[in-house]
Amino acid sequence: MTLAAEGSDRIHATTFGSTVEGRPLPLAVVGDTADARPASVIDAGRLRVWLQGAIHGGEVAGKEALLMLLRDLAGGAHAAWSSSMTLLVAPIYNADGHERMGPDTRPYQFGPFAGQGERTNAQGLDLNRDHMKLESPEARALARAYEAYDPHVVIDLHTTNGTEHAYHLTYSPPLHPNTHPAIDALLRDEWLPAITRAVEQSDGWRFYYYGNLPPAAGTEPSWRTFDHRPRFNNNYVGLRNRIALLGEAYAYAPFDERIHASLRFVEEALTFAHDRAGAIAALIETADAAPVAGARLATRAVPVPSAGPVEILLGRTEEVQNPYTRAPMRRRLDVAQPTPMHEYGTFAAAEDGDELAPAAYYVPADLTAVVDLLAAHGVDGAPLAADTMLDLQEFVVRASSVADRPFQGHRERLATGDWTPVERVLPAGTLVVPVDQPLGRLLFALLEPRSDDGIVNWNLVDDHVTAAGSVYPILRRPAAPGATP
Repeated sequence: MTLAAEGSDRIHATTFGSTVEGRPLPLAVVGDTADARPASVIDAGRLRVWLQGAIHGGEVAGKEALLMLLRDLAGGAHAAWSSSMTLLVAPIYNADGHERMGPDTRPYQFGPFAGQGERTNAQGLDLNRDHMKLESPEARALARAYEAYDPHVVIDLHTTNGTEHAYHLTYSPPLHPNTHPAIDALLRDEWLPAITRAVEQSDGWRFYYYGNLPPAAGTEPSWRTFDHRPRFNNNYVGLRNRIALLGEAYAYAPFDERIHASLRFVEEALTFAHDRAGAIAALIETADAAPVAGARLATRAVPVPSAGPVEILLGRTEEVQNPYTRAPMRRRLDVAQPTPMHEYGTFAAAEDGDELAPAAYYVPADLTAVVDLLAAHGVDGAPLAADTMLDLQEFVVRASSVADRPFQGHRERLATGDWTPVERVLPAGTLVVPVDQPLGRLLFALLEPRSDDGIVNWNLVDDHVTAAGSVYPILRRPAAPGATP
């Protein structure tokens, strides 16, 4: 990256934070900007696209693809892009995991043969599950960068193993059902199909939506995407009213093919963004201005099957030995078997899993961990200047339970209950957080007590919601129904 920065006055090298072990998180700002500062990038007035790789340390094809892209840009390739876009390239997000090389960190992945990095960061956290609770310095740094640079588009590059299929790369838009519908429509109806057509024409490779077959033997085949929750990067970005594209190169393809597939995914995604830059920026403005208060939104979600069977290309692999360790690896074979099955690629609110978004939440000042988390996400709020009497709602818990096994160091909590009217005098200093703000969808997912990825789920208010009859400490002011989600 240093060589690329020295080779072009359009590439400015900087960092956007540091890891648990103190490693810098590199960032290259590419475009017609004076320097890499967020103010300079915003002032350039162009579409801002954030590209990141290696959120999991053993999935490095995306990192290599982004470094190749930087080399090409430094050499003058894609010069026209600078007229419409500023690129923010973060090739190694999980820098600590990236350096913890081992021959057995990605079992069966077909290379790199000498070993790959670890999935987690130095805390043992999966950074692609940390976007809501923000317990790692890396995730905090990324949230700050998203707030400071405010990218319109985020492209996140991974490597997938699992089901043997015939796609060189699978992709996903944001999956949370509360994502602004215009973002989902643009990606599913235009952007991702355009990438698919272009790569198939140029390389003869098939790209398709991310999925896996059910692991249980005897289960009817179906193509199922991953989780809708915003702990995952692309879903988090969607709830920030920004466009997210997830790319997953196929782990059993040769390493050079995985790199090339990731690069082609990025190139075609950026070509589309360049051609539609003005429309994309206008869509983001519309999403930010859309009212959220009064909309019926999902607190929990379930996958939705396709209307009928979809043709999925299944594949095959052969087992080979790692030339250095003799450990088994799997190499894709040039086999594509069209197989009809239902696809579960979208999500809807679970039964009794929706809620009318309020006008505002009222967070007690002594809930310092919650106040800090909202600030870390960039949510807007202001403290009450004086004690104030208000007609509000409080949430009374009917049932509360925690998961049997820990995940990410937590026993995730599920609470059910009901909002009931109350009149309260709130003390000065209470944080008032309006829902009608650009991060209103994210705010709802964080603060609604029945949310499957909010502060209740991540145990931030465990002292208050442990038993039936207990009261959630955050109040809310209801909104009139009718907003379009």
